[in-house]
Amino acid sequence: MTQAKSEMPAAYEPVGIEAKWYQFWLEKGYFTPKIDPKKEPFVIIMPPPNVTGELHMGHAITAALEDIMVRWHRMMGEPTLWLPGVDHAAIAAQVVVEKQLAEEGINRQQLGREKFLEYMQVWVDQCHSRITEQHKRLGISCDWSREKYTMDPGPSKAVRTTFKRLYEKGLIYRGERISNWCPRCATALSDLEVDHKDINGHLWHVNYPVVGEAEKFITVATTRPETIVGDTAVAVNPEDKRFKNLIGKKVLLPAVEREIPIVADAAVSMEFGTGAVKITPAHDPVDFDVAQRQGLPMVNILNNDVTMNENAGPYRGMDRFDARKAIIADLEASGQMVRVEPYSHSVGHCQRCQTVVEPVASLQWYVRIEPLALPAIAAVKDGRINILPERFTKVYLNWMENIRDWCISRQLWWGHRIPVWYCAHCGEVLVEVETPKKCPKCTSAKLQQDPDTLDTWFSSALWPHSTLGWPEETDDLRYFYPTSVMETAYDILFFWVARMIMMGLENTGQIPFHTVYLHGLIRDDRGEKMSKTRGNVVDPLIMMEEYGTDALRLALTTGTSPGADSRLSTEKMEAGRNFANKLWNATRFVLRSAGSYKGDMKVELPLEAMEDRWILSRLNDTIADVERLMKDFQFGEAQRQIHDFLWGEFCDWYIEISKVRIGNPEVVSPVPVLVHVLEKSSRLLHPYMPFITEELWQNIKEKAPVSGQTADSIMIAGYPQVDKSAIDPEAERVMMAVMGIIRAIRNARAENYVEANRIIDVRIYTTELKTAIAAHTQAIRTLARADVTFIDKKEDRADENILVTVLSEAEVVIPMVDILDIEAEKKRLSQEMEQTRADVERLEAMLKNKEFLSKAPVVVVDKERARLESRRDNLKRLAEHLDRLKS
Repeated sequence: MTQAKSEMPAAYEPVGIEAKWYQFWLEKGYFTPKIDPKKEPFVIIMPPPNVTGELHMGHAITAALEDIMVRWHRMMGEPTLWLPGVDHAAIAAQVVVEKQLAEEGINRQQLGREKFLEYMQVWVDQCHSRITEQHKRLGISCDWSREKYTMDPGPSKAVRTTFKRLYEKGLIYRGERISNWCPRCATALSDLEVDHKDINGHLWHVNYPVVGEAEKFITVATTRPETIVGDTAVAVNPEDKRFKNLIGKKVLLPAVEREIPIVADAAVSMEFGTGAVKITPAHDPVDFDVAQRQGLPMVNILNNDVTMNENAGPYRGMDRFDARKAIIADLEASGQMVRVEPYSHSVGHCQRCQTVVEPVASLQWYVRIEPLALPAIAAVKDGRINILPERFTKVYLNWMENIRDWCISRQLWWGHRIPVWYCAHCGEVLVEVETPKKCPKCTSAKLQQDPDTLDTWFSSALWPHSTLGWPEETDDLRYFYPTSVMETAYDILFFWVARMIMMGLENTGQIPFHTVYLHGLIRDDRGEKMSKTRGNVVDPLIMMEEYGTDALRLALTTGTSPGADSRLSTEKMEAGRNFANKLWNATRFVLRSAGSYKGDMKVELPLEAMEDRWILSRLNDTIADVERLMKDFQFGEAQRQIHDFLWGEFCDWYIEISKVRIGNPEVVSPVPVLVHVLEKSSRLLHPYMPFITEELWQNIKEKAPVSGQTADSIMIAGYPQVDKSAIDPEAERVMMAVMGIIRAIRNARAENYVEANRIIDVRIYTTELKTAIAAHTQAIRTLARADVTFIDKKEDRADENILVTVLSEAEVVIPMVDILDIEAEKKRLSQEMEQTRADVERLEAMLKNKEFLSKAPVVVVDKERARLESRRDNLKRLAEHLDRLKS
């Protein structure tokens, strides 16, 4: 590996540096941990991105947060495994590819299953390769030698093994129940794959004639008139006196004139609609349950493409919504439509394609979930699994305690095919891990595999243990399982996290991870959720090209906390880039200074210079705070503290103060401390900004070697540990006072428009710290452009026209005559007030103009109002300043 050149370039160019160091890390094998029975490992199994295109900002925040944890633990000396992988994505991937095929004028049925799967595999391979390269661009330090794919042989065997075991335990069954049917995706969906949206629809009230009683009707209300032809009963509450005499009688079903019974069921609400409800068991989950209790038949009225089938009578062949219109028209024509009223209700939509789903009774495979949920509830309640932030624990428990059986079969071609075979000869059902050759009952070789595939979340639920080799008893499984942290987005707590806990406990008897860290969503700068329809999606690759990977990582994690959404803005990206440039320039300065230093680089306590003692104390304060925050998963706050220390204290203060001493043979050189703090701070920052810190650290190592540092890379150099002996409250007190004085003088100069090069006279009134502060007179003069006189605080002050700033340890007194020409300043302020007053009058007139207010866009009017308030505020402050000068 070629080391950095002898002279650092003037500007930081991220792209070349990032590629260089990532390849270096790969070649060195730093990402691949070794099993060490004497040490407890730190393990994260990467949430596998779907192979449906490219990475987005949601993946980027996941990668950044997990890499922070992984790099930190690795630097702490722990065997650290971050296992990467991708998910076959089943329905999501198939939908994308089918859209591509549609653009070519073909569909999967025309291709056939085998050809379609070949087409899918080619596309998936391309996406997989692209996702891997994008992850590497993000600088993630995962173990690529252990990368997994949900349809690899190992995870596939885990899927089949789990299915067979659950089936044999009676926890997987096949049954006819109501499932959510998406006609676009042509498959059943689990409840979690359905988005419910409030729709402003209608409630239609329809008369059903009572058989044998002329002019006698029972009125029902429905939001889906097209399902009338699938009714098999009308139900009323047994306590409802209005219908007591009708229970047991029959009504004539409109449109198809089929007789159906009136039944009593306690599930019927006497308050909804008329109190009588139509029962459509094949198309409503509540009605399905009523039918099971009442022994009612089921009449399915829909084909898979949601056209009406043969049971729909005269509406056969119509689309479901066309059939609705036709039935409504027929009911109105026959006089059976009583009334229609507006009605807002929740309608299910496919999460993938947003098509309105239909509840349909169909034969599907289900997981009997309650026996699996109970141990998963206990694992969280007893503290074996900790969910961050804590508020999601209640959300998790509430969902788990009210969980319903999980529909796991999908009418898709892409995915893990259900490992069930049916014997064509004797009807035997075979559930096997390996593909059977013949029927064990009749020896027939005519076996037909179930055509359906498994819900993609079934294989994902096994991810923490299937990736480590389960069901085989591998070395990786024994050492790295249970894993340490599952870091993912809060919006898949139920889809994925809960199911991993259930399946992990079921298959291994152990929890899959100790901590669940849920991050929030990345929103745009206005707080809007990023989506293609809104046009506000930000491509991570474009951001990395423009600002650098470290800047993107820093922007994504700035201000983050568990479970909280965050905003990504141009300002954050620019701040990240500016910080990288600040570090680059600071390092160039330190190393140039070190180049002419001939002494020992070793830093030994106690130090002589107060500012050296202060910066080492603040460094160790920061290290202590960062360690505490990292352990508490407060990565955003830990980052802020590192950033504020490096920029606000090391660069802006210590480096500037140290310049007074550099090259001065009469005082102790600050160079060893400069190098020491920079080197340690680089390691402190490394998990957040890995590329620039490696580059800077390697330059430090080459040009100003730190005593005892022999590692080949910052990645394995060890995370900084607190040196309590370096913490010096007295030095911090003194330097805070010095910085406060300099800041007060700078503020006074800025507020009074003092020329940058002009030296002003300042008096410092202090007592206790007079000697300590006076030692920094030269630094104050250099940084504040002021000649300072120190006077005891108790002395009388004769000057009346003075500017006084009161600080905790001192008072800064500046004679006004020394910082400005008062008469000239009065004139300038008067002129500025006159101009500002004219602006205020113009804006006031504009905002009173009715034509402007009626025609201008709201955003323009609001902008002008804000401008008026700003001008008024300016005018007020100018007047106050002028009054001070006149007094």
